[in-house]
Amino acid sequence: MIVGLLGILKSGGAYVPVDPAYPQERQEFMLQSSGASVIVTQEKLVANLPLADVKVVCLDRDWPAIAGQDSEPPHVPCSPEQLAYVIYTSGSTGQPKGVQISHRALVNFLTTMSHEPGLGSDDVLVAVTTLSFDIAGLELYLPLLVGARVVVAPGDTVSDPRALAQLLQGSQATVMQATPTTWRMLLDSGWKPSRVLKALCGGEPLPVALADRLVALEIELWNMYGPTETTIWSTCTRVRTQGESLTIGRPIANTTLYILDKHLRPVPVGNAGELWIGGHGL
Repeated sequence: MIVGLLGILKSGGAYVPVDPAYPQERQEFMLQSSGASVIVTQEKLVANLPLADVKVVCLDRDWPAIAGQDSEPPHVPCSPEQLAYVIYTSGSTGQPKGVQISHRALVNFLTTMSHEPGLGSDDVLVAVTTLSFDIAGLELYLPLLVGARVVVAPGDTVSDPRALAQLLQGSQATVMQATPTTWRMLLDSGWKPSRVLKALCGGEPLPVALADRLVALEIELWNMYGPTETTIWSTCTRVRTQGESLTIGRPIANTTLYILDKHLRPVPVGNAGELWIGGHGL
């Protein structure tokens, strides 16, 4: 999977992650809406994919031919404004829409994350997020960017707290990013980290009770926030103490946040308003 993704990005192309578990209608809509001309997949998945008018590359079946190609990076122009990927929203409020993320937005995000919450060459990150969820971009690319190691968890391991706990232990993981639901599942199974662990928590609101349980285990906990439309996470903050009043933190680099009223005017401190986000990630 990662080889395929890096190949697409190095070629100057953009990818649209299509989960094989999606209904056939959603798969067809995404491929037609995005104008996809190539499907990169595995042979076992081909039979269930809508394949009209597209070229199919199976990384497993076609590997002998792929391996015979030149190993030098392709010499193609790639500007910061070019698309890196398109992520489709769930469509819960209407027709799903494809959010177009540029190389500039992705590089700005990854560079910021390498500093805070931070990742170094000695880290081991366990990746638990499906590729069709945008936060997978942090889990797959950030370790490679800084020289760390990424361990891709199998799908059935992610849904089994005991198997996931064993993977964290066996891989000597130092970082994992997951939703509050996954962290709660781990804790409820009796899991306790055997070494210093950095926990990135996002995708859903972080309950105070869950934060308290994680902090009590001396886990370095970070609360992450951001919609798909602004490139993965737009803000982050570290949760340091039990009972702490939780916020979404401060904006990442080259990002601005405003709290506005219905007339798009900034509201006074302490007043409720709507969050507006701008910057390189948008």
